[in-house]
Amino acid sequence: MTEKIKLLMTHDNNEPTTETQNAFINHNIVTSFCTKDGEELIAKICNLQPDIVMMDLFMTRIDAIGVMRSIKQKELEKTPMFIVYSTFDSPVLEREVMSSGATYFVLKPYNIDDLAQNITRLHSRNSFTSKGSIKSVAFDSFSIEVKVTEILHQIGVPAHIKGYHYLRDSIIMSIEQPDIINAVTKQLYPSVAKKYSTTSSRVERAIRHAIEVAWDRGDVEVLNSYFGYTIQGSRGKPTNSEFIAMISDKLRLQLKTAS
Repeated sequence: MTEKIKLLMTHDNNEPTTETQNAFINHNIVTSFCTKDGEELIAKICNLQPDIVMMDLFMTRIDAIGVMRSIKQKELEKTPMFIVYSTFDSPVLEREVMSSGATYFVLKPYNIDDLAQNITRLHSRNSFTSKGSIKSVAFDSFSIEVKVTEILHQIGVPAHIKGYHYLRDSIIMSIEQPDIINAVTKQLYPSVAKKYSTTSSRVERAIRHAIEVAWDRGDVEVLNSYFGYTIQGSRGKPTNSEFIAMISDKLRLQLKTAS
């Protein structure tokens, strides 16, 4: 019998829990609940030793970032995978959450069944070391998507704009089909446009807008770590194809290293 995944989740006292429990149990996830209190959550993590913790970004006494830092300092025998959710969308907060140890940053409202599937797949593809860090695993289509999502958060591309989704799919396509970067207008944009029932020109404009937003709001040090010379004043922002190519090349190299 497959071992059940132990999930600890924060919630409001007036929120119904039965529907959530039923949705997760269908995916072999057993759910426990905790009020939105950071100190109480830390105590329950230490006591229950869950595989996964889903928590609100903002809680009383200690927020999600503080909880992750506190658990890291405790060096537990088994540190859980952290998923943080919020109704507030902020690229700066997303980067801080991800850099503090979260695996996912989820915006509410979310589809609980889709989230349960992703949690199950992610958990099955990762194992934890004695100190809780995730061991390197071979990339597959799902873990590539997770990594691309993480990078876009770090760079500062807001998740709510259309260009974010177009960029994510373009990068994944370029990883899986390296030659497609040489046919951006003839193959890449049309492929993304078909998926989202839109036009190639709208995909191109949305991606350009997403890159501009990242350059206006993003952390220069993070941008420099990915794009180097392209953020210098004389070069300006990278083109759409440069942006996609640089991210996909870095991830493809990691894929080769992990395999």
